[in-house]
Amino acid sequence: MNERQPEDPDARAREIELQMTDDERFSLLVGVLGKGDLWPLRDERIPPDVSMSAGYVPGVTRLGVPALMMSDAGLGVTNPGYRPGDSATALPAGLALASSFNPALARAAGEVIGREARSRGINVQLAGSMNLARDPRNGRNFEYLSEDPLLTGVLAAESVSGIQQQGVISTVKHFSLNCNETNRHWLDAIIDPDAHRESDLLAFEIAIERARPAAVMAAYNKVNGSYAAQNSVLLNDILKTAWGYRGWVMSDWGGTPSWECALAGLDQECGAQIDAILWGAEQFTDRLRAAYAEGRLPKERLSDMVRRILRSMFAVGIDRRGDPPEPDMDAHNKVALQIAREGTVLLKNDGTLPLASVERIAVIGGYAQVGVPTGCGSSTVVPPGGYAEVIPIGGPGLTGGTRNLYLLPSSPLEELRKQFPSAQIEFDRGLTPAEAVLVARRADAVIVFAIRVEGEGFDSADLSLPWGQDEVIAAVAAVNPNTVVVLETGNPAAMPWRDSVNAIIEAWYPGQAGSRAIAEIIAGKVNPSGRLPITFPVDLSQTPRPELPGLGEPVGTATPIDYSEGADVGYRWFARTGQRPMFPFGHGLSYTRFEYRDLVVAGGETVVAGVDVVNAGNRAGADVAQLYLIGAPGGRRLRLLGFERVDLKPGQSRRVSIEADPRLLADYADGAWRITPGSYSVAVGASAAAFAFTAEVELAGRAFGR
Repeated sequence: MNERQPEDPDARAREIELQMTDDERFSLLVGVLGKGDLWPLRDERIPPDVSMSAGYVPGVTRLGVPALMMSDAGLGVTNPGYRPGDSATALPAGLALASSFNPALARAAGEVIGREARSRGINVQLAGSMNLARDPRNGRNFEYLSEDPLLTGVLAAESVSGIQQQGVISTVKHFSLNCNETNRHWLDAIIDPDAHRESDLLAFEIAIERARPAAVMAAYNKVNGSYAAQNSVLLNDILKTAWGYRGWVMSDWGGTPSWECALAGLDQECGAQIDAILWGAEQFTDRLRAAYAEGRLPKERLSDMVRRILRSMFAVGIDRRGDPPEPDMDAHNKVALQIAREGTVLLKNDGTLPLASVERIAVIGGYAQVGVPTGCGSSTVVPPGGYAEVIPIGGPGLTGGTRNLYLLPSSPLEELRKQFPSAQIEFDRGLTPAEAVLVARRADAVIVFAIRVEGEGFDSADLSLPWGQDEVIAAVAAVNPNTVVVLETGNPAAMPWRDSVNAIIEAWYPGQAGSRAIAEIIAGKVNPSGRLPITFPVDLSQTPRPELPGLGEPVGTATPIDYSEGADVGYRWFARTGQRPMFPFGHGLSYTRFEYRDLVVAGGETVVAGVDVVNAGNRAGADVAQLYLIGAPGGRRLRLLGFERVDLKPGQSRRVSIEADPRLLADYADGAWRITPGSYSVAVGASAAAFAFTAEVELAGRAFGR
């Protein structure tokens, strides 16, 4: 693989931009959507010999500037009809990856995506999905990582780094507050600016400073009255000035409402054909050129837009790529399997799991005889061999056609038969409680698979399971107390039956190898180690917005959402309001037992904590030690300060050291981070609601950052 050595990307971008004509400059500012299932027209701006993808931007051959070939997303290289017959590794949901609390695994996932993108000629991967999970009904939460800025920022950074190390540009998205899908183009996210810096923007800040993503994708929604792509405070003041970001800002597809976005910091319009539908015209073609000719777009700004794009190309090295190596798909499947293993969360276990000597097992519902579900929308990946089945559902808006039940092979039923070869396993589709009960009564143990379709473009109306699944589970548990429920969802579920079943597993959307991981955990071949990256409420009354604004309104209805919780997202909201959730952030059970010993904490500029983690059980397993701030001068405050995942054999112990990012101890106000001097309380434990030890530490006061 012959690749040229890197040069100074800033100097080279300046040199190349100065040689460009205005036509060449403007050509880099517009990305067009390729022909696919949802966009059946081939755009004449895409050359006939160019493979279709989510976005195409022409290069400048005479100056060595490559064309940009863009593809979704963060769960694999997607193919919604662009390249017939193409497939890619279908990784588990972002929430499953985050449940591992394993940065190394996030990097491995990014490497898988980067290698497979590069092998297809893709050089921009629209990955890095990292909006905080502020609402458990958000249809895209499955793509994102968590409700916590530290966990989200760290894992997103590792994934982005894994992609870009393969010579493929990665974005981070959606900047910012794309936390609901209902009427997302017309949603106005209202938030206190300082609280925004302490939460969602802090997650982006951490990811950007750690991974240096080459591009940032603006969100569809407004933020405090201005569209994200036209929000100078977000793009110019914070991203490019305060953080010194040197890459480029692209729009989401159809997310450029006017040419003035260029003045506010947007550098590239993507999916321009959709803008023509939503806003009446493409914005960075004729309209931006006219503004330039009339002097409304300064030449310096045009040059800056182009140089940012060029700089990112050269920094990642997409112009230096040799022939890509053939991806090792078997190795990539192992990564998908490991994410599913480490990301599956055992929520409840009254002694049923792991299943031991059982002669008769009933498997009920969830299309377990076919495959496992995946979320729908732009992140949906066609797995090797294709989908096991696609069941159309539909819905309003541009993404209604992508709302389907996509089932990935393999079958959980068949994987359970492999794990329990001597057991008699009977399957029922779970169509009605009465039929399911007949099978459940005959079994020594029952495994019910429960699913929910969630995806881009729509939020769930509530947290119930569709198609009468809650009623089926309740009926089955009433006749067989030895019932295990496996949830395959992209969000928390209400679980009115939770006290009646013996075990609950949250498998999320577990990807192409998820069936095997689920069966291995049920059989005890794999010790569950996932920890919740989002809080599971008892019901919606515990959330900041029990009634979701705009739900049920026609597409196009302007919808303000007041994020009144500010920086107190998820577990922080529960601590602030004194409520007890169904399952807290960080929660997850194991088949072994862990203890924490000898907590030592030091202060000064920040908090540094050390603790011994001990496997006090009789099985090898993994624990996630979590360090929290629980009190600060002025009152109680709950924030995750750090975490570390450790794998331990029975009786083994390991010393874990965690140093807190000072921003997690500070308040943002008056343009700077400020730590108030005084005594701070910290705790180490297994979740945001289960602390083993607490300690007091003195911190010096200081102001820092911007």
